[in-house]
Amino acid sequence: MRAAVVPALGAPLEIREIPVPVPGPGQVLVRMEASGICHTDVHAARGDWPVKPRPPFVPGHEGIGTVVESVHGPHHRAIGRRVAIGWLGSACGRCRYCVSGRETLCESQTNSGYSVDGAWAEYAVVDERFAVPVPDDIPPVEAAPLTCAGVTTYAAIRNARVAPDERVGVFGIGGLGHLAVQYARLVGASVVGVDVEDAKLALATGLGADAVVDARTTDPVEAIHDLGGLDVAVALAPSPDSFGQALRSLRRGGRLVCVALPADGTLTVPIFDLVLGGLTVLGSIVGTREELAEVFDLHARGRTRVVTETRKLDDVNAAVDDLLAGRVPARLVMEF
Repeated sequence: MRAAVVPALGAPLEIREIPVPVPGPGQVLVRMEASGICHTDVHAARGDWPVKPRPPFVPGHEGIGTVVESVHGPHHRAIGRRVAIGWLGSACGRCRYCVSGRETLCESQTNSGYSVDGAWAEYAVVDERFAVPVPDDIPPVEAAPLTCAGVTTYAAIRNARVAPDERVGVFGIGGLGHLAVQYARLVGASVVGVDVEDAKLALATGLGADAVVDARTTDPVEAIHDLGGLDVAVALAPSPDSFGQALRSLRRGGRLVCVALPADGTLTVPIFDLVLGGLTVLGSIVGTREELAEVFDLHARGRTRVVTETRKLDDVNAAVDDLLAGRVPARLVMEF
């Protein structure tokens, strides 16, 4: 099969012919139809984070495809089912986090496209328990971004316990941000979109943001406090400066939700302001299988819109360049 492979950390990806993976016990083989390109894939390929993947490996954790093989034979119930391959490749199912509905915190988890080969290939294997079914009426190109960008921002809005009378700021209107705007609106909150690109700000407005702030030409903290400040700030831009701006944009009782993972990123939190302002800083990492099923259901019912551009596997390095240069409206998706 053909796959995009990271030959060495920091090197351009290579399109290689590699063997089709063989599913082991509890796994299924998936013939890929589409796979999104997430900034996390770029961090993985570069080795940006403290825990580094081991080359060679295949990135990709927004995969959509059809189950074609199982160790249980051709009549297994999963054969022919369309499924998603997400960031959470597997979890132990037994630890305190798994049994309390917090499987994304499992310390024995595997991660697609990071600790195990992912979905930037014509075929991939996945733990059958974590192959979330995809409704038939969602096209693969739309389903792919929901598998990470969708469930991650859906979980972030839920974890922040956003209420209908609150104001939510979305910092970074891209693959994740354009969905975060929609989930915050579905809760009933008013939304402020923050970005540095005119096209992204226009996208936020088109998706229902009540206000937008151009952080390239305006001090976003001052502009947001002119609006009354934020109850919730969702930090989605891979920039430490953006995280600081998001924190300073909060009004009393506000919550900062940290989602993006900038390389070498740190956040300085003034304790005096934190305590006197009753502020909360929390981290939110992807979402559970149950939350992904809810994300798919919302989209199948027409409650969300996914903005995409498609690419081919051969163009993966150019696609990564476009992502890093901000030349994409929201999410790039490779079609197989």
